[in-house]
Order: sequence, then C-alpha cells, then structure tokens
Amino acid sequence: MQGPRLRRDVTVLRWPAESERRELCRERGLLRLLVVERDHEPPICADVREDWIRMPATQRDFQARIAMLRARGGTGARPHLDQDGILRHGRRSVAVSPSEARLLHLLVRRYGRIAAREELRALLAEDGRPVSRNALDLHIKRIRRRVRPLGLTLRTAWGRGYVLEADDSGAP
Repeated sequence: MQGPRLRRDVTVLRWPAESERRELCRERGLLRLLVVERDHEPPICADVREDWIRMPATQRDFQARIAMLRARGGTGARPHLDQDGILRHGRRSVAVSPSEARLLHLLVRRYGRIAAREELRALLAEDGRPVSRNALDLHIKRIRRRVRPLGLTLRTAWGRGYVLEADDSGAP
C-alpha cells in the first residue's frame, strides 16, 4: 500500500490516530481514504470526498476505493485565497483586489454554503460607514467574472446571500 505522500489527489489517513488531520483535509475539501485501525469502529462518512477501508485489504480493493473517491469527488479541491490576494483552484489562479479578497475570504471559508449578504456588506464597510447594496452588487459582478476561469461560480441564494461552488456547467 502506498502512503499519503505518494498519492497527490487522495490523502490516506489512519483512523482514529489521524482524526485531527482528517478534519483539516475535510475543511480543505480534499479527497481522503481512512484506513480503520484494528478494534476501532469506522467513522460515519457523510461526505462524498471520504471513504474508509479496514486492513488487511487487497491491493485491488484499496485501488478500487481510491478510484471511487476520484470518480465521486471530482477535483475534490476547495479554492484557496492566499495573503497576497491570489485565488487558486486546481491548477489555475487569479489575482483579486483587496476589497474582493475580503469578500472572497468569507466565500471561500463557506465554500458550498451560503454567505449572507449582510455579512458581505459589513466586510466592505470601512471606518464603520455602511456600504450600499449597489457597491456589493458591483463587487459580486467582478468576483463572478474573476472566478469563472477557475471553474468556479458564485450563485445567488435569493433573499439570503451567495454561494461559491464548483461550476458544473462544463465551462472551464
């Protein structure tokens, strides 16, 4: 069996010994295969990016689990926004403005879930002065344009906010 360092797209972890590392991988949206240690119950895997196997298992079974994770999880990677304002997803990246970075920080942290409009407006406010709806709408429009080439989309959750997620429309 190959270890986690040899599989760049699927992280192999021992369960429960590496439970903290499992959580970090989950937060980053990484594909992960948990190898359940003897005499331990397997965890409940509610995420399509996670599966488990109990050893001893054949190499064929192990490879089948890896292949299934790849098929179910797609790229499996979450976008990442670094401190220099570079948004990365997969092998692609784009630079964003400081204002866009403030908004994207929350959107990336909530990847796949709703970021409330009012929370986003508060992030744009400087010196405690309120920001207009139009200012937020303009930033959202710019962010949509920037994330599209990364294979991401910023979807509107009407009346609630926005959701940053992978673009499943087949566009790059």
